[in-house]
Amino acid sequence: MKHLFKHIYIIGVIFAIIATTAACSVKYAFNGASIDYTKTKTIELAEFPIRSSYVWGPMGPMFNNQLKDEFASHTRLIQVKRNGDLKIEGEITQYSQRNKSVSSEGYSAQTELSMTVNVRFTNNKNHAEDFERQFTSTKSYDTTQSLNAVQEELVTQMVKDLVEQIFNATVANW
Repeated sequence: MKHLFKHIYIIGVIFAIIATTAACSVKYAFNGASIDYTKTKTIELAEFPIRSSYVWGPMGPMFNNQLKDEFASHTRLIQVKRNGDLKIEGEITQYSQRNKSVSSEGYSAQTELSMTVNVRFTNNKNHAEDFERQFTSTKSYDTTQSLNAVQEELVTQMVKDLVEQIFNATVANW
């Protein structure tokens, strides 16, 4: 009988631990966003037109889609067409390539591809956070490769980098 009470006691303790552990759960979000969702609920993401003299056709839609996807997947903000609590607008102002390094024979050894985006950020809940700023990303490639061969991959990497910079500057508050 004494042995039975001991087993019941142990089972009761185990049950209590399981119930306590299940009831107490802590949730962490490491997406980088520090948004007060009680005040800020919506975001307006304008289409960024290309204002650069040199253009690669797909980069505009690639940038605009990546920017929208970043905010959709890393925040709970509702994307709206107008009157957002936050507003991000701007334009792709520069897309260029230049010689980065020269070989011992005097020829270009590496070329640097660069993309710059001008961003206007408006926080309609706290205008002290408003800004207009340029963000730039660069990637290099060997001149033994043609731009056509590496352009899509490099632009994809630059767009990802630019979108992360914009996300961090607007809602991460690092």
